[in-house]
Amino acid sequence: MYSSPKPIVAIVGRPNVGKSTLFNRLSGRRIAIVEETPGVTRDRLYADCEWYGHPFVLIDTGGLQFEKVEFSDEIRRQVEFAINEANVVVFLVDGKDGLTHIDYDIADILRRVGKPLILAVNKVESKRREEDATEFYALGLGEPTTVSALHGMDVDFLLDRIADLLPPPPEIVADEAEERLRVAIVGRPNVGKSSLLNSILDEERAIVSEIAGTTRDALDIDFLWDGTPFTFTDTAGIRRKSKVEEDVEYYSVVRAFGAVDRSDVVIMMIDALEGVTDQDKRIAGYADENGRALVIAVNKWDEMLNRERRTQKLGEGGQLSSKDRTALIQEFTEHVHHELIFATYAPVVFISALKSKGIEELLGTVKEVAEQHAMRIPTGELNRLLAEAMMERQVSRHGRSLRIYYATQPHIRPPTIVLFVNDPELLHFSTERYIENKIRARFSLEGTPIRFKIKESSGRDEADDKPRRKRSGT
Repeated sequence: MYSSPKPIVAIVGRPNVGKSTLFNRLSGRRIAIVEETPGVTRDRLYADCEWYGHPFVLIDTGGLQFEKVEFSDEIRRQVEFAINEANVVVFLVDGKDGLTHIDYDIADILRRVGKPLILAVNKVESKRREEDATEFYALGLGEPTTVSALHGMDVDFLLDRIADLLPPPPEIVADEAEERLRVAIVGRPNVGKSSLLNSILDEERAIVSEIAGTTRDALDIDFLWDGTPFTFTDTAGIRRKSKVEEDVEYYSVVRAFGAVDRSDVVIMMIDALEGVTDQDKRIAGYADENGRALVIAVNKWDEMLNRERRTQKLGEGGQLSSKDRTALIQEFTEHVHHELIFATYAPVVFISALKSKGIEELLGTVKEVAEQHAMRIPTGELNRLLAEAMMERQVSRHGRSLRIYYATQPHIRPPTIVLFVNDPELLHFSTERYIENKIRARFSLEGTPIRFKIKESSGRDEADDKPRRKRSGT
């Protein structure tokens, strides 16, 4: 059971028209925005959004720069990347400064591409500026939508217009693909994603079919391993190119979103020689926030071992001791979990995609993680564990003690636990983490995030939420 990738909405425009302000306004609206990926990107380049049942990924092209009054070649490429990735483009102009020749240049590019477009005039806080905004009709892009990103004026109307241009909200598809384990292979360019997929398929020689209708940069391939049907998604179209490396790095994050959205398990590939990068954090953070199971695959581990051999000056044919290999694995695992502090539950597997080393272990880990992702903890066992945990750790604040009356798990993928408590404010984040650690220690749940929902209860109301047993007889 899966849905199609979320459409992309890009905000473009010249510098200082308020793109980032509009982005922050849209991503800060609780009624509209589900959740922005936290703490994984300093520049806040994207946000996972929803407006009245229409999910989308919002992109802030804040990196766009201009040299004097002309586009540099690099900026033209950046604009084209943004437009090509987007399903809808919001072209933001400045109602205070008025129409400029740079606005005309951008309008020409947008007109040629022919993507669904909204012309938004920002900094319109008065009737006079609203009247002045009519000059933007001269761009030939249709009726302008006036907003004030700073004050939030008419932002709802802009979101309505965006929703009107988005594809219809995806319906849940239930067919033979429902039984398949959908795995997304994601990571930075040149980290070895395609090599990993090729290694998996060449080793087992079990490609069934290529699914048509996927995005232009993602390839879905059905595959059978150890009796389990998989569908792998590889963002194979991502490649570094000379002079546009930053552009490709930037938009490869966006391309990975679609693969994550359709997956049950995400294989996050990391280059052993480079370690965890900011882009790795962005993609892994997106997977975590969207409740996907996560496996970290450290690729090029053979090259890392060779580097260590040279460091120790072992010479030709010399091998690292078992103790040194174990220490190196432990050190790198700690590095990964330190950098991806929000996903310390994710197992780390060391592979060499080109040499097909570690592939069996990786696939086995993916399968196990998928099972943990779909685990349902028996209600009785869950409540007994919580009773024991709270006996070991009494929590109180302002003279009041936290009481957890009851717990139940209504959802899987990811496991979601509802806690009925006397006062939600007493359940501090540290206590929630303590409970999570206790649950993981008892039931494992490796590779999957755990979600908690806290509900206030008097100790009696929660009984209505308990599963009821059928009475015998009539």
